[in-house]
Amino acid sequence: MQLKNAVVFVTGANRGLGEVFAREALARGAKKVCAAARNPQAINIAGVTAIELDVTDTAAITRAVTQAGDVTLLINNAGIAQTGSLLDASAEQYIRQQMETNLFGPLRLAQAFAPVLAQAGGGAIINVLSVASWISSAMLPTYSVSKSAAWSLTNGLRLALAEQGTQVLGLHAGFIDTGMTKDFDVPKTSPLDIVTATYNALEAGLSEILGDDITRQVHQGLSAGQPVYLAPVVR
Repeated sequence: MQLKNAVVFVTGANRGLGEVFAREALARGAKKVCAAARNPQAINIAGVTAIELDVTDTAAITRAVTQAGDVTLLINNAGIAQTGSLLDASAEQYIRQQMETNLFGPLRLAQAFAPVLAQAGGGAIINVLSVASWISSAMLPTYSVSKSAAWSLTNGLRLALAEQGTQVLGLHAGFIDTGMTKDFDVPKTSPLDIVTATYNALEAGLSEILGDDITRQVHQGLSAGQPVYLAPVVR
């Protein structure tokens, strides 16, 4: 699908990657952009419609669909990440918290907006995933669990929504230079570069975006003789 004249709904649009998704949608000619966040007052993007939304709250999602009943592109960007070992006492709690936002949030939104997208002729959904969908690390193992599940969800939604003509894309990337990653001393990619690649893939009719070099390398290594996910991550 094309961004020109699209009606775009972006979750987690108050900062970072979500904010860039919203700004660039307008720059590419979107007719309307709904920028959603827990605190809509924190959204500072001229020309967007700010919507209050907690992706873990089904009632809030229902209200959002009522406010944005003409959406043609849903971008599931909202996410959280927590550090800590899988052997920590907090690991189960962290996995549950991240699954609520990173997995069940996109599921709830896809279910809620599916009829809206069908009415619009199919439209599209972009799920923001991660290179951590495929590999884990000592730094973010619980986050990786949630993103692996979200990758599977994305593939399942693509099948479920194919009949109504909805394009479903999974965006995989490594560390992106946003506030979420400010405490990580690792190479990072510009959020504008990620958004540009994603929107180009959307308009080209693709289903998967490999947003940076590390993601492309890992993707290639998934089918290697010694699969990349069996080796420790070294940075």
